[in-house]
Amino acid sequence: MTQHRLARWSFTLVMVSMIAAFPACKKKDTQMVDSSPSSNAQVSGGTTETSVDLSQLDRTAFNRAALRLNLPIFWKYEATPNGTVRPEVLTTLSFYPDSDTFVWKNPDGTFSEAFLEAYQKMVTIMADPMLGAVLDDAEKRRRLAVAEELDQAAVVVLESDFRHASPEEQAFVRAMLKAGSLIDALYEKQVGLTDALHDIPQDDVMSRSMARRNWGIVPESPKMKHDQICRAMAGKDKLPVSVYPEELQADPDFCARLEAHPLAESLLSPFSAVIQEGDDLKSIPYHEFYQQDMTAISNALKEAAQILDGNVGEEKLRSYLLAAAESFLTNQWEPADEAWASMNARNSSWYVRVAPDETYWEPCSRKAGFHQTFARINPDAIAWQEKLGPVQQEMEDRLAAVAGSPYVARHVSFQLPDFVDIIANSGDDRNPFGATIGQSLPNWGPVANEGRGRTVAMSNLYTDPDSVRDRGVRAASVFTAKDIVWLDDVQVPGLLGTIIHEACHNLGPSHEYEVDGKIDDVIFGGGLATLAEELKAQTGAMWYLDFLVEKGIISRELANESYADAILWSFGHISRGMTTAQGQIQPYSQLAAIQLGMLLEDGAVTFDPEALAANGEDRGAFILHMEKMPASVERIMKEIARIKATGDKAALVELQQKHVYGSAVPFDLIRERMLRLPRASFVYSIHLDDEA
Repeated sequence: MTQHRLARWSFTLVMVSMIAAFPACKKKDTQMVDSSPSSNAQVSGGTTETSVDLSQLDRTAFNRAALRLNLPIFWKYEATPNGTVRPEVLTTLSFYPDSDTFVWKNPDGTFSEAFLEAYQKMVTIMADPMLGAVLDDAEKRRRLAVAEELDQAAVVVLESDFRHASPEEQAFVRAMLKAGSLIDALYEKQVGLTDALHDIPQDDVMSRSMARRNWGIVPESPKMKHDQICRAMAGKDKLPVSVYPEELQADPDFCARLEAHPLAESLLSPFSAVIQEGDDLKSIPYHEFYQQDMTAISNALKEAAQILDGNVGEEKLRSYLLAAAESFLTNQWEPADEAWASMNARNSSWYVRVAPDETYWEPCSRKAGFHQTFARINPDAIAWQEKLGPVQQEMEDRLAAVAGSPYVARHVSFQLPDFVDIIANSGDDRNPFGATIGQSLPNWGPVANEGRGRTVAMSNLYTDPDSVRDRGVRAASVFTAKDIVWLDDVQVPGLLGTIIHEACHNLGPSHEYEVDGKIDDVIFGGGLATLAEELKAQTGAMWYLDFLVEKGIISRELANESYADAILWSFGHISRGMTTAQGQIQPYSQLAAIQLGMLLEDGAVTFDPEALAANGEDRGAFILHMEKMPASVERIMKEIARIKATGDKAALVELQQKHVYGSAVPFDLIRERMLRLPRASFVYSIHLDDEA
């Protein structure tokens, strides 16, 4: 994709990542320690010297140590690795406890005393995670497990530079970051972390860092998530979320109890919390339950809107911010959704979504989590919108035909995805590992029901040099040399799949489609409902490819590249495990297993245990049969669309039992190959006029 937009916006995005070396990874780390003596290392352009040896940690170890110490600092990617840290390769990270107080650079550009002291501690914690503390054996084991959980990350920084932006833009960015911090505080309360942070000792820095990154005390990495010792709090297995009474959550089947409750519709409504009054349960709307936090967010959004007063190019955004500010006071989200849906790539240069939306974060998958997505519009999406816009009704008609009765095609007129370049994610948007690469919102209300929702594809994720390299390494370990050629293009095929996936949330039987007066949450239950909808959308991302070739919109070659990209994507999600540490459904992992299982049944994908992988080292590889792909994907789409259209929960469970919990998919091999390298963990660095 072209990058001309950077100059146009006086705005830059640099993505850098840290690659951690693991014992299971045979690949040599490219960031080697510089063993040359530097006890008198120069730290800034030859102007200042220090007695601290700044070559004791290479880039990988430095970034690991910073994460272990919860320090808001990062050593950026260097095309030519250097074993000595210098001020020019560091950046300050946002959303850390000390982001505003840790000053690591002097006004003259040299390292500060605070940095040099921190560096010595970084060296220490890499050699001794206990930092010299005398601890019993159980506590040592816990902290070592926490260190290992932290080390699972390949930290990726989204660095945004607004130092040359206009004063109005800088003020607006500050206002949105303030709102984002307030969203963080509210989401922290939702997940039950606020009180827990008071109980984690200040000197237990690794546990505090893990809790901050993971939004909780349990591990989230595939390697550690089932480790019963790995907890950010000693003696506590999990945190109760705040949207249900703590005593209720002690029952592992409390979600099923709520679904069977006479007041289930009220208790499980998405924008409310449940409280217990005596023996009775009661639903309390968010704006009452979280009144202080939501009022503060409302005020912050009004401040942001005020900055845009008189800016004729941002009238739509200003209207949305004011509508959202009111929604935070009333808990009525439809007016804000209407204002938000009226924005697009042609009438605003910013992308903002601030609301309670997704439900994946809580045990019952019914309550909406607060988040803020703050991004710049990438105008490259307009070309795809012009190609796909004219055929969206035909896409709906085709999906209705395979779904069958009782579903009837609707008139659809939704916005096809805008491309956005992420500046900062807050609350439920900021994941411990990975990131949302596409989203279609809202999930409820007239805007959703009438197909007027807005969809976006995050176009600046996983495009940095380290991520591109890691993708190639993973692909070469699972595909043959003949098939890996379909994965040469690291951006367009995957972006196309994301566009179609998000469009599919507006097509066919979606979230609020009813069977016998019941929506999918009621028919399937929260977790299974999410699985069904995401399986429909991701299958659509492959199923519509043949249609687009038929219409002359894309080439057969691009379709094949997108098939291959989708299958590599499925391997990545399979490697993360089928359930969370608490046993909840991981919808993307389970849909990936179902898709791959059915593709294997049809011979569209085969696994040869004797085939040599493209890396020339691994024995056992997957082979793609592109000529069989359209028919196999058609079968998958017919089944999931029929399940959604008829509310056939038994059939969905049967698919789940067969492919998620069956033995046909070589899960262990996929996990081993995909997890040789650490997973991306996104952090953010935003520069303004007077900041380093």
